[in-house]
Amino acid sequence: MSKLEQIIVIEPPYDLKFKGPFTDVVTTNLKLKNPSDRKVCFKVKTTAPRRYCVRPNSGMIESGATVTVSVMLQPFDYDPNEKSKHKFMVQTIFAPSTATDMDAVWKDATPDDFMDSKLRCVFELPTDNDKMDDVDATKAAPVLNSNADGTSAPKPISASVDDSEMKKLMDECKRLQYDVGKLSDENRQLKDEGLRMRKAHRSDNIVSSSGATMSKQHSSSSLPSLLVVIAAIFIGFFLGKFVL
Repeated sequence: MSKLEQIIVIEPPYDLKFKGPFTDVVTTNLKLKNPSDRKVCFKVKTTAPRRYCVRPNSGMIESGATVTVSVMLQPFDYDPNEKSKHKFMVQTIFAPSTATDMDAVWKDATPDDFMDSKLRCVFELPTDNDKMDDVDATKAAPVLNSNADGTSAPKPISASVDDSEMKKLMDECKRLQYDVGKLSDENRQLKDEGLRMRKAHRSDNIVSSSGATMSKQHSSSSLPSLLVVIAAIFIGFFLGKFVL
């Protein structure tokens, strides 16, 4: 941890807190600051990749710059008695000053070059005080957004940009969630089709075996009849010879 803290500052440093209700996408931000005089490449990994959307999940941080990573928790049935075991890991590495291909930087690196920091996920339900604060903030919003002459004050440009970007990220998460569900359905259909084909093949083998058995039985039953006919011909031949 001490080696990592020398090149990158993570906020929050230990816990990623997600505040419910969890019936919709819940987003929390992770800030990565590079106080060093070198470029730093980063990757964000999680133990539950299907439950989260992370944007950006990798990138390069210039010297002295800060990157904000949005971590979006997908809706789920929250159980207060169940302890979250989800974890995130921020993996970083120094990049050469002339580096432009991050894939090449990670590929050429050795395990000793990696610096990791782990964070655990914490799920919280809103308290009564939080609900009251939200109500008070909603009531105060028209006053704060108004000028002295009663006209509406323009919203900050940065806030509008953040809201627009956040909406795009949420739409992308919903689209990815839909694609995952669609792929699961297709996989289930392929499994069912394979099961039906195996059953049909097994039935064909049973029918073929039954036909071969019946053919053998028919051949066996017709053989004695043929022998009786041949014997009768010979007996008739000899009898005719003696009579004549």
